[in-house]
Amino acid sequence: MSLDHATVRRIAKLARIRLDEDAVPRLAGELNAILGYVEQLAEVDVEGVAPLSGGAQMALRMREDEVTDGRYPDRVLANAPERIGDFFAVPKVVE
Repeated sequence: MSLDHATVRRIAKLARIRLDEDAVPRLAGELNAILGYVEQLAEVDVEGVAPLSGGAQMALRMREDEVTDGRYPDRVLANAPERIGDFFAVPKVVE
């Protein structure tokens, strides 16, 4: 499958993406490369492979719901621009 320039413009319009005219050929090439990869995936033999719809079938281990400080506040606050003790310091936004 190959997308022409008119189809690329229509896709951009439907996605509400402003597209300059000089970007249409580049985007058409990128979209065609993506569609080519999808066509390659369609050729893969998946006979006997069980479908996977996500991790919803897995059971999660339950743990106690307890409030902690994270057990390593210095690592948590290492990238904070400003801190007061073991807390992030943020500017006042409500008068």
